[in-house]
Amino acid sequence: MLDGLTAINEAVKTRSEFVTKIKAEVSKVIVGQEKLVDGLLLGLLANGHVLLEGVPGLAKTLSVKALAGTIKAAFQRIQFTPDLLPADLIGTLIYNPQTGSFTTKKGPIFAQIVLADEVNRAPAKVQSALLEAMEEKQVTIGEETYPLAEPFMVLATQNPLEQQGTYPLPEAQLDRFMLKLKVGYPSKAEELLILEKAARTSRKLEIEPVTTPEEILEVRQVVDQIYLDPKIKDYIVKIVHATRQPEEYKLEIGNYIECGASPRATINLAVAAKAYAFMQGRGYVVPNDIKTIGPDILRHRINITYEAEADEVDADAIIKTIFDQIEVP
Repeated sequence: MLDGLTAINEAVKTRSEFVTKIKAEVSKVIVGQEKLVDGLLLGLLANGHVLLEGVPGLAKTLSVKALAGTIKAAFQRIQFTPDLLPADLIGTLIYNPQTGSFTTKKGPIFAQIVLADEVNRAPAKVQSALLEAMEEKQVTIGEETYPLAEPFMVLATQNPLEQQGTYPLPEAQLDRFMLKLKVGYPSKAEELLILEKAARTSRKLEIEPVTTPEEILEVRQVVDQIYLDPKIKDYIVKIVHATRQPEEYKLEIGNYIECGASPRATINLAVAAKAYAFMQGRGYVVPNDIKTIGPDILRHRINITYEAEADEVDADAIIKTIFDQIEVP
């Protein structure tokens, strides 16, 4: 195993410039928000979709645009609104009266990086149309099914404050997001840098492409080879299982959990841990990797009870309790 691990470590070091180059380009327009940028990169490396939640003005949309600008890939921004139709997203069939035939007009979902801005403003039919694309990497228009080009990634944003004109995302769709990132305010020093850089009438997004879709797919092959010890696998399963049966682990939080995380969370946690280890320049996963990315993987997959809301206990508090009390290998 030692020789295999050495080879994996060498492969990771060889590919480490991938992360450095992207971060350097993104930092040209984004000040701070390191956790946000790392989360977007994590989703890109782990082949997962990312949901960004934060109040307006925190550079959520700008960060996604900056990441897309570093890749020579097709990018589409879709503004989700209450009057958006499924055909506006996936496309439709257009009838030609002269020939009596239908032609397919593909929608903006047929890009490789899709920004779903304010995703919770669209009604249920549009959310349903997005499900097939996110999970199956394909779109059905009429009787034909069209595969989406790889890599395919949905980066969605939503505002946690406004309720008027919004539709809560269904659990089935939330579960298809690998990560849910909570975007916070910058520090005082970071905000001063933002002021110096952005306080002008003309602002251009000067980002140079530094990678290609082909390179991303090659890097993902390296991520797949990163070593995951059986003890780490067992730790991941225990963490996810504790969200469903906390009493088995002597956790007194069962009254706060209505529904725990799905097996998809287990898979996502393992794959994301490998991607995070890659970003740290390691060819193997350590328990701290699981602890670092765990909240972003699990927070949108745990449904809390009314009792939890009454006691002001949120999903993050439940996840912290689980990580604090489950034994680390």
